[in-house]
Amino acid sequence: MKILMFTWEFPPLISGGLGMACYGIIKALLNQGIKIDLVLPTKEFVYFPMREPEDADTLPVVFVDAEKQRSFSHVTFNTLQERMEYIGISEEPESYFQLADIKRDSLALKKEYWLSETVSLEEKDLWQEMTTNLIGDELLIRKVQEYTLRAEKLAKTLDYDVIHAHDWLCYPAGMLARRIAQKPLIVHIHATEFDRAGGPGDERIHKIEHAGMTYADKVIAVSQYTAQMIMSRYRIDTAKIRIVHNAFSVPDDAVIAKQRIFGGPVILFLGRITLQKGPDYFLEMAQRVLAVHPEARFIMAGTGDMSRKLLRRSASLKLKNRFLFTGFLNRKQVERVLRASDIYVLPSVSEPFGISPLEAMAFGITSIISKQSGVAEVVNHAFKIDFWDTDLWVETINYLIENPDKCVKIGIDGMHEVNRIQWDEAAEKIRLLYSNTLAEYIRKGD
Repeated sequence: MKILMFTWEFPPLISGGLGMACYGIIKALLNQGIKIDLVLPTKEFVYFPMREPEDADTLPVVFVDAEKQRSFSHVTFNTLQERMEYIGISEEPESYFQLADIKRDSLALKKEYWLSETVSLEEKDLWQEMTTNLIGDELLIRKVQEYTLRAEKLAKTLDYDVIHAHDWLCYPAGMLARRIAQKPLIVHIHATEFDRAGGPGDERIHKIEHAGMTYADKVIAVSQYTAQMIMSRYRIDTAKIRIVHNAFSVPDDAVIAKQRIFGGPVILFLGRITLQKGPDYFLEMAQRVLAVHPEARFIMAGTGDMSRKLLRRSASLKLKNRFLFTGFLNRKQVERVLRASDIYVLPSVSEPFGISPLEAMAFGITSIISKQSGVAEVVNHAFKIDFWDTDLWVETINYLIENPDKCVKIGIDGMHEVNRIQWDEAAEKIRLLYSNTLAEYIRKGD
């Protein structure tokens, strides 16, 4: 079976759990014999034909443009970066979750692609359908439009059975490919605008999400929590929804041995510093725990729209070097901070899944996670607390600091548990969904 897959992120160009999830899913699907043509947000008109598991690490590149009709042998992603420019990845990847904060880029589109004569009427109609009177000039919306432009040619050029689109940025491309090629579409929900914004959020994104889920033949939710969200907030038919939990596999080259940086215990927050993740709760916890355990160190790893606010708040509380901001970390830097940490904290207000707790547990770190998260559905060896119950979070952190042996034991139990949560099971569910969706589509005569 051949799959045309649209995604916005792929390692090492990662802005969150989406990139890691796509990597895990794709590699496991390739192990099961599924063939994938992966489409990434590059300015060069290319796709990545993945046929063997090693293709997930060294990608074969194929140019679609006639004047560049040639293919490279397997090359690393770092090499690819020298050959092509990405439209979807910025220096601060989290920025695309906050459209209001996006500044115009000097390299923004030099012409109005969406209004050009090269764009088919069908493409224009589809985009208009979703964004009537809402097409703005923000850089991210332009990037999504530009990414969608390649869908028509790929839909007509490539041979595939099913279309798989990850998150809202890729839904327009997936919908267009479905309309042109008359092949079934599966959309994969890793997060919703309700999760990211803590409410309705940006109306354009909400409309695109709703259109994608409505137009799709099947919808994959990463948790029961997310399934309930899309049923209640987006009014999506329950019969279309399938739950496929995420997993986590430690990279082969990862170093997981502990490497202590500070003398005292280290409590880690790793993720986007946005309302959704509850970073303000983490800062409150730190203030209260440090009053009892000044030897502890709190690390906030990541970036986001709340970074400056929390930095100022930390300074006003005079937490100094006991509360550290790392900024955005690459994969190797993430591994280093994980090796140095004892306790991981995820106080998310709304979390569709949350791969980072699995990553922390894989490194033997005792994790405290929000009950309002999808990951809470799949792990047992972690503390699960309502995001708003700050008293209980503080009490739990203090308990673990004061009982280091128990903290280590829980961390080891969690590591063993996560090692059993592999992508193979998720991939098998997706593979069966591909087959069943295609069969249903053929029976209906669409």
